Amino acid sequence: MKVPRHEPGKPAPEKAAVKQPTLGDTFTNSMGMTLAYIPPGEFVMGSPPTEDGRAEHETQHKVTLTQGFYIGIHTVTQAQWKAVMGDSASRFKGDDLPVDEVVWDDAATFCKRLGQKEGKPYRLPTEAEWEYACRAGTTTVYSTGQSEAGLGEAAWYGGNSESNATHPGGLKKPNAWGLYDMLGNVWEWCNDGYGEYPSGAVTDPAGADDSRRVLRGGDWRCGPLFCRAAHRFGSAPTYRGDVFRGFRVALSAGVD
Repeated sequence: MKVPRHEPGKPAPEKAAVKQPTLGDTFTNSMGMTLAYIPPGEFVMGSPPTEDGRAEHETQHKVTLTQGFYIGIHTVTQAQWKAVMGDSASRFKGDDLPVDEVVWDDAATFCKRLGQKEGKPYRLPTEAEWEYACRAGTTTVYSTGQSEAGLGEAAWYGGNSESNATHPGGLKKPNAWGLYDMLGNVWEWCNDGYGEYPSGAVTDPAGADDSRRVLRGGDWRCGPLFCRAAHRFGSAPTYRGDVFRGFRVALSAGVD
C-alpha cells in the first residue's frame, strides 16, 4: 500500500481524533460480558455517623479517582465462569445465575484467564472503584435513596427474595450508571486488602496491607443494613464458608 506523501507548502493531513469514552459508553467482549465506562471523579467514601447500621470502619473520607475504568454491568454468571474456568463453583445451579461460592483467589484467577483469552488485563475492581460505581453520583444509604422500598426496586435481599436462592442478573432496576445488582443477590469481591480507612483525603487508593480481602454489596439473604452502599467486611481470600460470594470484572480505561 502506498503511503501518501506530504507535499512541501501544503498543510500536513490531520490525524483522526481518538474518541474518548464517556459515561454510559459500553462494550461487550467475546464472552458476552458487557462493561460500562466509569469516568474519573471525586466522591465521599464511607458513611456518616448518623447512618443506621454504620460501623467504625466506614469513616467518611474524600476519594479522588484519576483514571476512568470499565466495570461489568452484571456479576459474572455461571455460564461465563464455566467457559473460562471449565468447572462449576456455585451452590445454586443455572447458567444465567451469578457464581455464588467463589473464593477471592479463584476470582483473581478467573480475571487472569479471561485476560489471556481477550488479550486485555481484566481484574477485580478496587474497593473505591466499587463504591464509586455503586453510588453512581448519590450520597444516600442506597443508590436508590434512603428507603428500604427503594432498595427493593434495585436489589434481591432478605426482604423480597422469597425463592431462597440467587436470581438471574438484570431483573431489578439498574443504578443511574447502568449497573445491575450492585446491592444484594451475591456479595462481590474487591481487589483490596481489608483494613481501616484513612482519616484524610486519598487519591487512587489500593486498600490496606492486609491478607483479608474486601467484600461488598450484601446478598439475597441479607437485611437492608448489610446492603448499604458503604457496608463492607473482610475475609480470608481462600475462605469459602456459607456466605454467597461472587464478583464482577473491571478493566482500566485505555486497554479496551
